[in-house]
Amino acid sequence: MGKELEIKRNNNDGVSLPKTRRGQATFDKLLKAAEEIIVENGYHATSIYAITEKAGVAMGTFYLYFRGKKDIFRELIFYIHHEVRKYIQKAIKDIPDRREAEIEGIIAYYRYCLEHPNLYALIREAEFVDIEIFKWHYTNFIKNYAKHLVEAMKKKQVKEMDPEALAYCLMGISIFTGMRWSIWEKKLPDEKQLNTIRRFILEGINPD
Repeated sequence: MGKELEIKRNNNDGVSLPKTRRGQATFDKLLKAAEEIIVENGYHATSIYAITEKAGVAMGTFYLYFRGKKDIFRELIFYIHHEVRKYIQKAIKDIPDRREAEIEGIIAYYRYCLEHPNLYALIREAEFVDIEIFKWHYTNFIKNYAKHLVEAMKKKQVKEMDPEALAYCLMGISIFTGMRWSIWEKKLPDEKQLNTIRRFILEGINPD
């Protein structure tokens, strides 16, 4: 989470990226169909036929882009990873103080979850379907997050601590509070709840 979004693409030899706008539109339809059906039925009960039927494309078209079901699932996790980071980055890009960026970033995450309620279901599915893409989602996020915390520590905006451990702590707050309110309650935390989260974070990282 920083001023420039840097995402190293997860290697996936089973995906052929589209080369035309028309191909991209079809690729996106397949991803959207896979998302909806996997969330509804679970990965193992989802068939390639069901994905193509939902997307309104022929079975052969699926194989132009994906080698199999696990490949489209991995691509879906990569897409979600990219989108959530881009959403947060946009929300905090003009905030110079890391402490303020932390608060605005977590609120942006809550909003993303409200707008994309399938996020948690898909990431949970990844833990059991493909542990490597599950770990990649978090470790790639943390790598970038920790880098910006180091920069903030050098500027004396954040207390000197182990940046990776701190990034995991802050991410844990986002994940569980986001689940509690954005997913379970389908709303943002109220002002008192948000102030508690804000105070806990700021008093934990404040260098003073």
